[in-house]
Amino acid sequence: MHTSLSDFDMPNEEQVHLAAESFRLLADPTRIKVLWALLQGESSVACLAELAGAAPTAVSQHLAKLRLAGLVKGRREGTFVYYSAANDHVHGLLKQALFHADHVDRDTSEDPVAAG
Repeated sequence: MHTSLSDFDMPNEEQVHLAAESFRLLADPTRIKVLWALLQGESSVACLAELAGAAPTAVSQHLAKLRLAGLVKGRREGTFVYYSAANDHVHGLLKQALFHADHVDRDTSEDPVAAG
């Protein structure tokens, strides 16, 4: 079936792996809160911890993982590090995920696969 489509295209293995890793890292409520806060502007670990309702040590660990994945970046000022979203792609990704969450049909009484 797909071979009959002239413009059919699949992502390469590296793209698939990196996308899956990004989604895996976003599959945590604290990380979503931290990223959303960072989309509003640069912030410190202490401020992010307060906004996310989490311990600063936990937020720091989340930020380290998000930074290694290229989703956030840090800027050192003296002994403090201020974090921000890495780029506009992060904003789009998170905005779409939250938009989807607002619009997903939560009626699980019917199997969508069987109904489709």
